[in-house]
Amino acid sequence: MSSWTDTLRFAFQPVVNLTTGGVAGLEILARPETGDVLAEARRDPELDGRLAVSAFRAAARQETLLPLHVNVFAGTLADLGGLTPLHDAVRAAGRLPWEVTVDIGPPYTHVPQQALLEVIGSLRGQGFRISADGVGDGDLPLRLLTDMAPDLVKLDASMLARPAAVRAMRTLCEQLEALLCVEGVETELQCASARSAGAQLAQGELFAPPARLPAAEVYVPPRSPGPAVTPRSGPSVREFVRPAALLPATASAGQVRALLTGSPDVSGVLLVDSHGVPVRSVHRSRFLLSMSGRYGHALYADRPAAKLGDPPRTVGVDATAWEVLDVVAVGGRDRTSDDVAVVDRHGRCVGVVRLADLVRALAETRVEEAAGLNPLTRLPGSDAITGEVDRRIADGRTFALSWLDVDHFKQVNDGAGFAAGDELIRSVGRALQHAASDTTRVGHIGGDDFLVLADPEGLSPLATSVLDVPWSAGGRPVTLSLATVLCEPGSVSDHRQAASCLAPLKKAAKALNGASWVLGRAGLPGHEILRGAAGATARAECAVAEPRRG
Repeated sequence: MSSWTDTLRFAFQPVVNLTTGGVAGLEILARPETGDVLAEARRDPELDGRLAVSAFRAAARQETLLPLHVNVFAGTLADLGGLTPLHDAVRAAGRLPWEVTVDIGPPYTHVPQQALLEVIGSLRGQGFRISADGVGDGDLPLRLLTDMAPDLVKLDASMLARPAAVRAMRTLCEQLEALLCVEGVETELQCASARSAGAQLAQGELFAPPARLPAAEVYVPPRSPGPAVTPRSGPSVREFVRPAALLPATASAGQVRALLTGSPDVSGVLLVDSHGVPVRSVHRSRFLLSMSGRYGHALYADRPAAKLGDPPRTVGVDATAWEVLDVVAVGGRDRTSDDVAVVDRHGRCVGVVRLADLVRALAETRVEEAAGLNPLTRLPGSDAITGEVDRRIADGRTFALSWLDVDHFKQVNDGAGFAAGDELIRSVGRALQHAASDTTRVGHIGGDDFLVLADPEGLSPLATSVLDVPWSAGGRPVTLSLATVLCEPGSVSDHRQAASCLAPLKKAAKALNGASWVLGRAGLPGHEILRGAAGATARAECAVAEPRRG
């Protein structure tokens, strides 16, 4: 090995969970005092492989229980055909392969893709997790990224200046069942952008710089209020995953006790089989109470820890926070504080969630939701609807955005009184909610204005529910106007452009007599009149087509 290896040191940079604020893992970074180790490793696969082993051993000497991220160039994997020495080092240190993520970095140019994919499959078979590193600022082809099917995608912070691209990457990660991490975060604004784009993890100088010792604490900016979520869907369990303290199922009670007493922040230990599947759950307080009793250490120290454990409570990585609460609710009350193991599609433990994290987040969600509701109708405001519009745009979904209001509402209030006007608004809101499907979002943006986001097939029943009803306020007949813009993939870039397309359609609907409905298509001129009679002025201003059905 080159002479500079005598002074080679390693630094640790935390990977931060943006929801819990906890450290989800440590990336190990080579820090030679002289020379450019990465440049040499890029040219020498054997050297890069040895660096990966050295990095892991440096972390193992710190006795950290946190998951580790080890960097390897894509070309190294393809040339070496695997990382057997790293696998051996992990086993020798008493760690489990699924506690180690292999961060595969660029360059990818001239790397044999099939050979790389075969090695990735082999690493995954051994239990290692796979991360695609440097996405957005490297040369990783999108097709190769999807073929890699990584567990984690690390996106360069420079991409935060292109929010549509970040949202699209989050959508791709959901399809790949991968987490999204933004690396290189330096400012609170970047952190907020990463959160709003849906990133679950982040790392960078803002949270903690690389250091010779693993960071005990990190700085995470407080979360600003965001759009409300549908109550029973709730946030994903992925947002709350903490590193799990894992020991083999054969571990003795003495080994568990040593782990717990040496790690006061660990609330419990999961005993896993050779494949990483949880078989028993050891709760910190109950275990230590048993061990501290009279003759407890003598009775249990050399016996299997599994005898002092309980059946594990598990949820899949795609579960919601509400589903975790359902799991916690089953069983005895003495286990409500137990960690819940989060498992991947193979049943292997990827971490744990704590009840306190879930309760805090769901309470905040309810507060944010309540703050965003219109006090008159208890419907969400525009932020919730526009946020969902942006998500559907990022998902490439066709959707219909509608604006509904009461004709001549000021005259209604002046003639029938504000109480009658308020009751009319509440009645319209209830009718919209009653007609809404599971994929329809109804918002009340103030006064007599409503926003409705729906799938195209849900438009007709929704329109019928409000336009074919004889409305009145204080005995005075009232009509409603509905304007809809149909947005197909690629026709609008964000909610602002969709709203801009909707504005002239609302004006056209208000120009019609009686209950009215006009439909336009984003990016195309003209509109269809589906309800209402056009006066001479309206006919001169717009091109009218035969109504399209279905």
